[in-house]
Amino acid sequence: MLTKLKIISYLSAADWWVFGIVLVLTFAVAIYGHYRQKKPQNTALDYLLMGRQLTLPLFVATLVATWYGGIFGVNEITFNYGIYNFVTQGFFWYVAYIIFAFFIAERVAKYQSVTLPDLAQNMFGPKAGKVAAVFTFFYITPVAYVLSLGLFLNMIFGIGVLNGMIIGTVFTCLYTAWGGFKAVVFSDLVQFFVMCSAVLLVVLFSVQDFGGLSFLKANLPPSHFSLTGGNGVLNTLIWGFIALATLIDPSFYQRCFAAKSPQIVKKGVLISTFIWFCFDICTTLGSLYARALLPAAEPAEAYFFYAVQLLPTGLKGFFVAGILAIILSTLNSFLFIASNTLSYDLLKNRFKNIVFSNRISLFVVGALAIVMAMLLNGSFKEIWITLGSYFSACLLVPILVGYIYPKRISDNLFVCSALCSAGVVTVWKLWPLSGVWAQIDGFYIGVSTSILILVFSKTKATKHVKSTTDL
Repeated sequence: MLTKLKIISYLSAADWWVFGIVLVLTFAVAIYGHYRQKKPQNTALDYLLMGRQLTLPLFVATLVATWYGGIFGVNEITFNYGIYNFVTQGFFWYVAYIIFAFFIAERVAKYQSVTLPDLAQNMFGPKAGKVAAVFTFFYITPVAYVLSLGLFLNMIFGIGVLNGMIIGTVFTCLYTAWGGFKAVVFSDLVQFFVMCSAVLLVVLFSVQDFGGLSFLKANLPPSHFSLTGGNGVLNTLIWGFIALATLIDPSFYQRCFAAKSPQIVKKGVLISTFIWFCFDICTTLGSLYARALLPAAEPAEAYFFYAVQLLPTGLKGFFVAGILAIILSTLNSFLFIASNTLSYDLLKNRFKNIVFSNRISLFVVGALAIVMAMLLNGSFKEIWITLGSYFSACLLVPILVGYIYPKRISDNLFVCSALCSAGVVTVWKLWPLSGVWAQIDGFYIGVSTSILILVFSKTKATKHVKSTTDL
């Protein structure tokens, strides 16, 4: 098998027909979903949350589809570290999903908010809402997914990653701005079935052509079957804490706010978790076969090149459409949520028409994501750890405490906790460290800072109340 190839030369007329049919079907379903509603989208709630009418099948399809836009990043981690990918990008997240389903879902639904920052404002106050909006905006800006789309278009057409990012992002912004959340959800419905089928096909043909686990063990380094993949324990565990960001993830919350009932949210998350488990097995196995057969390939590209050479005519086009579906289903969701955060949470009082400002914000977010992808040197791991560390370290603890102990955290205390954590994380990342300290990610320090501030303030408040009582 070749480690580098022009994908366009490997696709026959049949493949292009299949690819085109999938794209047409995706947009046809999105258009159908947009026009099947009984009245036009003339309110912000209709445009942003589908009028809170998301049913269980649509909830599962859009939630699952939204979660895998960084497919090339997952492939890159598996190629380099083996089943470490399944642990860090799979198992830790399943735990977080189950916690969310049983302990968070109904609490979220109770607030009837529109966005995560809107929820923070309802829980803590207006300042907390603005601070949460800033962190949410940068976390949800789809840097990794814009990069994935750029890589995809470059591998297909050889137009360059930057050109691919620009063309793909503009196209995605156009159809997302047109249809709002409903266009996102109904396009995800088709993309859900295509992406799951595509990764399953790669595993089935790989086992048929090369054999099962014995083939992989004979052709992969032993470290690829280690849970840490040769990384340190702390380096591995940080992904577990980053996975807890699911408990405050904006895309999760958007679908919770849009669902018809809390029961749909709970059932939907549990069903989605099982599907994610199956999907992760397929992507991990497929990437391991790619590593075994194309060891000299670029880590982020190996899985794609391997699958295109593996699959027969017709299914190549279906697989290419599946990879595009994986990227677009996440990119359009993240673009939409980030634009919601900008237009609804940060600039709400400056524009009377939220729908119009949201559509303009989509293109602003897309441009910012392209710039950030270039600044972060196109490293998926660096993008995810950097943005995930800040978001989780600053918001996770105060919001979870707010669920458990309502009204215990004031507006000012939330702001203090979030900003101090962000400052400490920044200093830790910039400070030259050596020895064991260099192994400790700034995320741990940020979370510890948040916990200390909240505990100290609670202790101080308790002492104040006690002294007042004594008087």
